[in-house]
Amino acid sequence: MTFHNRLMHGASFRGLTAAGARAEGDAAAAAMIATFNRTFEEFKAANDARLKELEKGVNDPVQAEKVNKINTSLDEVRAEITRIMEKFAANELSGSGATADIQAQARDFSRTVGQDVSAEDLGKYANGLDAYMRVGADNRRFSEFRNLMEVGSDPAGGYTVTPDMSGRIIKKIFETSPARQLFDVVSIGTDAIEGMIDRDDLDSGWVGEKQARPETGTPELGKWRIDVHEQYAMPKVTQKLLDDSGFNIEAWLSAKVADKFTRTENSATFSGDGVNKPRGILTYSTAATDDATRAWEVFQHVASGSTSAIQNTDFLIDLVFKLKAAYRAGASWTMNRKTLGYVRTLKDGQGSYLWQPDFTQRQGGSLLGYGIVEAEDMPDIASNALSIGFGDFKSAYQIVDRMGIRVLRDPYTEKGFVKLYTTKRMGGGALDFDAVKFMKFAA
Repeated sequence: MTFHNRLMHGASFRGLTAAGARAEGDAAAAAMIATFNRTFEEFKAANDARLKELEKGVNDPVQAEKVNKINTSLDEVRAEITRIMEKFAANELSGSGATADIQAQARDFSRTVGQDVSAEDLGKYANGLDAYMRVGADNRRFSEFRNLMEVGSDPAGGYTVTPDMSGRIIKKIFETSPARQLFDVVSIGTDAIEGMIDRDDLDSGWVGEKQARPETGTPELGKWRIDVHEQYAMPKVTQKLLDDSGFNIEAWLSAKVADKFTRTENSATFSGDGVNKPRGILTYSTAATDDATRAWEVFQHVASGSTSAIQNTDFLIDLVFKLKAAYRAGASWTMNRKTLGYVRTLKDGQGSYLWQPDFTQRQGGSLLGYGIVEAEDMPDIASNALSIGFGDFKSAYQIVDRMGIRVLRDPYTEKGFVKLYTTKRMGGGALDFDAVKFMKFAA
């Protein structure tokens, strides 16, 4: 089984050793796995030393900084392993060691010349043609060629060497949350969705053979509703730029709008106020009371105790078992990466770390046996902050899609300009307030 398939079929990252990865033929992944395992051991050793100092009442800022740096290194190595895994998967899908892009070029070239050309042969051909065009067939030394003409002098040939503007655009990566991975999503054909709430119970009793059977209480139903809201963008660009640019400006703008819509939507599903936008899951009231006595439309929170008492991990265990067993089957954690860094330092009463690396989760590893979804819209640890959530988020929160992104291309209202009026309609709201619990941190 290949490295990629082992990951996709549930192989634990901890069990995937460097030697095993080399056996799969991916030395780069093997080296990074070894680095991750070594860094994780360094992290645990440094954090153990910090905890011992804290037990003595000593808070060493130098040791704390060391732990934070190693913690950050774990994230960087984990991201690099994910990149290697995705590259490995792309090569497997292409059918050889060549990338899918080179494979596609080889197929196009084969159709052009009327015979089969492999990706490897096409690469050799491209390199040979590039060398011939640069220095000629007989010129073996680049220095001799440079004496005649050179890039460094415009009159001596530099004017002919123009920058390649067909490369990728470097884009800024913005913080966001995978809301559609975390919550349930449904598409509808109108401007709202409604459903029933069945939370009431009926009465029953025991009765003898000849005893009267009086009427028992009948349960009542409630109703929930999620409205659809609209977000829009309307960037404007000149027709001349669209016509003459070496890039597809219209496609670039459309992609930028789609990315912005996604980030805005993700933020709203966590913290939106419900006014012309979805109501976020973090905006509902919370209480410490249990499901049986807590009012509807109120989530339950568990108090953490002091955030400085990092050796007390009972609050995380309490959070898990406040959730009913039926919800735990589909449960996961959610927190931002800063909080995840804090959670990595926590140990149970036997000295074992609660967090464990697990790349089958593709995100934040596992905590107490449950996967972690990193969501940057979750708040940092602070006084009264709901910084950690645990539960079945798909049961708890519903995202509603009315339609996908729709673009109206308007070259008419302002001559010489094209306006890309783009809209998307969606909504969101909490449905099941027993399905998720939050950790509420003390000062």
